[in-house]
Amino acid sequence: MNTGSNRESSESATGASPESAGSAPSGAAADADATAKQEPHVSKAPAFIQARRSLHLSWQVGVFVVGLAVIVAGIAMLVLPGPGWVAIFAGLFIWATEFAWAQVVLRWTKRKVSEAAQKALDPKVRRRNIILTSVGLVIAGALIGFYLWKYGLTLPWHVKK
Repeated sequence: MNTGSNRESSESATGASPESAGSAPSGAAADADATAKQEPHVSKAPAFIQARRSLHLSWQVGVFVVGLAVIVAGIAMLVLPGPGWVAIFAGLFIWATEFAWAQVVLRWTKRKVSEAAQKALDPKVRRRNIILTSVGLVIAGALIGFYLWKYGLTLPWHVKK
């Protein structure tokens, strides 16, 4: 008599059930299974806040405002000194504690960052990036050298014609 334990052990050994074998590529099937098996989004608010609708709505508005402030600060830090991308991801993480759409965006962003990191480790891409950086540094050095040769150490707004 089969109680299902044999089937479970064969599934764990092969990584797939007999019904799904050959129905889809393993990468696509794994992504679909991971998406289908994820738990529904649950608010991280304390239970006493979740129990009252108006309090929970206020909590969500507060989380949204705090997350928005962190993301706006991160965007400002992209051009100002500071860890801009870290702040943007932190704001997304704050939003993801309360909003399912932010959790989806954060998951997509993590996947894209991982893909970019793997791509950057490719020797051909690394070689190209090193060459482009070197050429950029040589051009910047030539421009700085020309400026110093022409005007000396005077600042651009103090240069007399």
